[in-house]
Amino acid sequence: MEFDYVIAGGGSAGCVLAARLSEDPGVSVCLVEAGGTGRDFLIRAPAMVASMVSGRPRINNWAFRTVPQAGLNGRRGYHPRGKALGGSSAINAMLYVRGQPADYDGWADLGADGWDWASCLPYFLRAEGNARGASGLHHADGPLKVRDQSRPFEISRAFIDACEAQQIPNNPDFNGHRQDGAGFYQVTQFQDGPHKGERCSAAAAYLHPAMNRPNLTVMTKRLAERVELSDGRATGLTIRQGGRRQTLTARREVIVAAGAFGSPQILMLSGIGPADELRAQGIAPQVELPGVGQNLQDHLDYILSYTSKRPDVVGLGPAGLLRLVRAGLEWRKTGEGHFASPMAEGGAFFRSNPDVDRPDLQLHFVVGIVDDHLRKLHFKDGFSCHVCALRPNSRGSVGLQSAHPAQPPRIDPGFLSDPRDLPVLIAGARAMQAVMEGPELAPWRGRQLYPHDGSDAALEADIRSRADTIYHPVGTCRMGRDDMAVTDPLLNVHGVTGLRVVDASVMPRLISGNTNAPTIMIAERAADLIKGVST
Repeated sequence: MEFDYVIAGGGSAGCVLAARLSEDPGVSVCLVEAGGTGRDFLIRAPAMVASMVSGRPRINNWAFRTVPQAGLNGRRGYHPRGKALGGSSAINAMLYVRGQPADYDGWADLGADGWDWASCLPYFLRAEGNARGASGLHHADGPLKVRDQSRPFEISRAFIDACEAQQIPNNPDFNGHRQDGAGFYQVTQFQDGPHKGERCSAAAAYLHPAMNRPNLTVMTKRLAERVELSDGRATGLTIRQGGRRQTLTARREVIVAAGAFGSPQILMLSGIGPADELRAQGIAPQVELPGVGQNLQDHLDYILSYTSKRPDVVGLGPAGLLRLVRAGLEWRKTGEGHFASPMAEGGAFFRSNPDVDRPDLQLHFVVGIVDDHLRKLHFKDGFSCHVCALRPNSRGSVGLQSAHPAQPPRIDPGFLSDPRDLPVLIAGARAMQAVMEGPELAPWRGRQLYPHDGSDAALEADIRSRADTIYHPVGTCRMGRDDMAVTDPLLNVHGVTGLRVVDASVMPRLISGNTNAPTIMIAERAADLIKGVST
């Protein structure tokens, strides 16, 4: 089968690309996704994220594991990633966060020409359909539906009040003129129409409305195995369904959009990457690019959880489950209520010390108990708060465990490998503890799940024994012009014609916040680059 463009990966970036490129009826586009259609109830219903994120069982989730982390007492981390059209936007908490303008100006300083804030903002705006309406920093008519939460829990308002008591001011818009402060997250969710209250994944926003285009072919349940190369050019993509393989020919370009773990894996399986890594798995190097799989960055996350004295939170006991059932019935009828909640309702961005020039810490407040990615269940009512350091210095890598495409990649986040990261996270943990112990949360606050004496030594020990990712891996095919860059600022893979990478893996540096909205922005701009539209 022949197409003009073949896209490997139907995640956030792949959905945007397939929809935008197929707007031109004169080109043919094929999108290949290893998972399903992204339309099932568990994806559409926001509260059901809890049934997918743990990976037990694996539902719409790759459920990756990391190698043992020396900085985390030798523990292997867990990394849920979406496996369905929409990718991780199908299983995330729907939080709409762009990061800070300085993040993108920093990309440009690192050699990603054209990716400064002034150049990126128009693509955030193109994507955004914000229910608050249009302004200088927001658009109202984009495909990605963004809204305020319909009915947050009372405890989330108390959390924001507790932050204000700790000198973290109220901020109603984390994507406004300043990021500092505490408030409710806006969410990627339909506000009205037949999908009211449903998750607005990248698939629901971009791809599903385009599925009937005659020039767009979407293949699900197919694993992208490798890019086919001939005389330095990408000519197609070999895919597999069960025991059947086929090669899709790309007349113009192959675009790899499989995420920070999948994209470097596909490149390496294609013979593109560090020569020693490839030869170790019996793969003949075709294009030596030492940066493939390097520069992995992620937000390390530390959680405090408490039981609740009040029942107006989310719990897994009999009464809590009954409340969830009732909320689910309300949501099916009206699209509103607690079943529409992202669960991570409140948040905050603040500084680890007054000398820091911009926020370097983030909080996510959750209206239930979260322990080990919901893999340790507590049949009690409760609540939790997460803290992460926004700009870690630690770097990890992605490699191959096997030359077999069905085997997961080797993932080494390198958490706390740089000694500068731990003091920032400890400062964040102290600030989070002060918020959680404030009088504003006293009506709910019961027993802390993992109590300690509050000393630096105890905090460090608890971080090393329990912290893990909050699901923001980036950087493993970073753009730039130096010897370790994988793609140029047009997202072309160095040394190969007709091959691009478009997803979070191209970020030179992790942004200061959640990564889904920036990934969609990257794909929006990439579509213009591919079309040759001046930007």
